[in-house]
Parts: sequence; structure tokens; C-alpha cells
Amino acid sequence: MNNFNELLEKYPAEELNQKIHQVSAEQVKAVLQKKEKSLNDFLVMISPAAAPFLEEMAIQSRELTLQRFGNNMQMFAPLYLSNECQNICTYCGFSYNNKLPRKTLSDKEILKEVEVLKSMGFDHVLLVTGEANKTVGVDYLDHAIQVIKPHFANVSIEVQPLDQDEYERLIKSGLHSVLVYQETYHREAYKEYHPKGKKSNFDYRLETPDRLGRAGIHKIGIGSLIGLEDWRVDSFYTAMHLEYLEKKYWKTKYAISFPRLRPHSGGQEPKVAMNDRELVQLICAYRLFNPDVELSLSTRETEHFRNHVIKLGITSMSAGSKTNPGGYAVEKQSLEQFEISDERSPEKIAQLLKNSGYQPVWKDWDPVLQYAE
Repeated sequence: MNNFNELLEKYPAEELNQKIHQVSAEQVKAVLQKKEKSLNDFLVMISPAAAPFLEEMAIQSRELTLQRFGNNMQMFAPLYLSNECQNICTYCGFSYNNKLPRKTLSDKEILKEVEVLKSMGFDHVLLVTGEANKTVGVDYLDHAIQVIKPHFANVSIEVQPLDQDEYERLIKSGLHSVLVYQETYHREAYKEYHPKGKKSNFDYRLETPDRLGRAGIHKIGIGSLIGLEDWRVDSFYTAMHLEYLEKKYWKTKYAISFPRLRPHSGGQEPKVAMNDRELVQLICAYRLFNPDVELSLSTRETEHFRNHVIKLGITSMSAGSKTNPGGYAVEKQSLEQFEISDERSPEKIAQLLKNSGYQPVWKDWDPVLQYAE
């Protein structure tokens, strides 16, 4: 398969949805008895028929996670550099058509944010911006990484998709990983959610992980925004994308996130609701399908939910997050991209992990091992 788009076209959403809802309990039982799970097995595990088997899935997921990752939980924090954006996205607080004060952090303001995050214990930071090439394009990002990198072991980004040579430039400056969510793999629905701006180009966004893989990035994070379209179908596409990428760019590590649509200023309600039990089912299904992939959970989720899924497959958590530029030290009142749900401090999250028998890890140890080889 030359590219993922060719593969995607072979799996029409309506046919997938029908297949998912035709799964039987006997098929679920057979899959859960298998040591290794295929993509088709993943489809079985996210089906409604698998819901009664959640406890067995959770036990297997916990065992696999402990085997691969031990009792460690990686901690990270998002650092929002800018809320300027040229796209209209119907679900996002930073959307171009939202009337709000726009802000892009200066070097001085960035360093104030860095100081606060370091005081909280973080050594892994995720840089986030809106998608505005003229204001926060590759030149701004390159400079920001060079300003921030001396203070953190790992610097990741969640920004607009870039070209391969631009990723190569940022990697040279110290970029460790990139998160790029397709939002939804439904091409026609994608147009409705992204009516204006560069992000409206479905194919360019879909091909971003390939450009990252060719650029030699250490880790790629993918996922869909849960609530836009049917979560089961989009999750199958995400799993299929993961399998495709791992085969093609086998030196790269991968992570999956589970962002559920959260309220924002003037925002859109979820089209397709996903309850907590279904999210647990999805987390466990990903772990059983791919024991080595990193699974990340953000502060979008409630305290109660995060407390109870720690042991079920998650390997990475954010804490104390602010989703507006300058939110930690500079600007307390500017618009957030979305509302967070778990507002506990990193210190409290770390103590919760320790009380649960887990060790909070404030940086990624992979680079150390990589350079030691």
C-alpha cells in the first residue's frame, strides 16, 4: 500500500458500522482467548457485543500494560504558546470566527511559563498553538523550541501540520515527538467541521504522519476527536492507521490519545456521545490490540474517571493543565481552547499515583537509551 488514503478507501464507514454491530458474543469470546489480536479482532472488541466482557478485557489490559510499561506513568503538561488561528473549526474555541482576544507569547512570557512548569516538577512539555502559519509558523516554532529545550528533557508539539523539511528542521532543534489528530476519518463529515482554512485539506492532514515518519521523528501521536462522528468507526480507522504506520516507519514510537469533545466558548455539542464505560472499553481494546503503543489521557476527563482508569492501560497523563496561552503565569483570564475537567495539581496527581502503587515519571527515558546505543 503506497499511502494510507488508498487503504482508507477500502473500508467504507457504512460497511464498517454494519460489521461492528453484527459481532456476536461468541466472536468476542474467541478473540479474548487469542494471545495476539489482529485489526479485525480490534473491531470485535469495540463492538456493542463486547460490552458485557469489559471486566475480562480490563484484566488482560492491565496485565499487558504492567508487562510492557511496569508501574510507571509518564507525566506531561501542555504549554499553549498562541491562540491565533486561521482555520474555522466548528468544535474549537480558537476557531477564526470566534471573536476573542488573540495572544502569542513572547520569549519573556514563555520563560515565565517554563519557570512555573519546572516548579511543578515537569520535564516533559507539549507545545500547543492554533494554526496560523504567518504568526506561529515554523520560524516561531523553531525559535520557541530552542528557547524551551534547555529546560526540559522532552519537547513535543501539537500544532498545524508541516512539510517534511520543516519537521526535519525542528527535529534538529530538539523536537522529540508530534501529536497530530485527524479529528475524524470521515472525509465528507470532515469538510463540515473544517469549512475554512488550511486544515480543511483532508488529504494534507491525513498524510502528516507519513511526512513525520520520513523525517525521522522519535514519536508520533494520533487519534480522533471523540464526539464528532461514530466513535467506533473512527477508532477502527485510528487502529488501522497505527498498524499502517508501524509497518512503514518501524523505527518510530507511537501514542494514541482519547480526546472527548469538551465545551468551549460558543462551541458545538457532541454529535455522538460516548459514556465512561465505552471509553474504558476502547482503552482496553487498544491495549489488547497493541501492547506496545503508549496510551495517553488528558485533563479533559473527570477526577473520578481518571482515578479509576490508571490501572487499565493508560501510560501517560497530563496534570494541572491550562489550555490558554500564558495560563500558568502570564494570563489567567484569556480564552481556553476547551474546558478541562480534572483541575487537581500535578502534586496531587503524583500522590494519587503513588498511593495506587505507581511511579510518576516526569520525563521520557527513551532518548537516553536511544543515544546510548
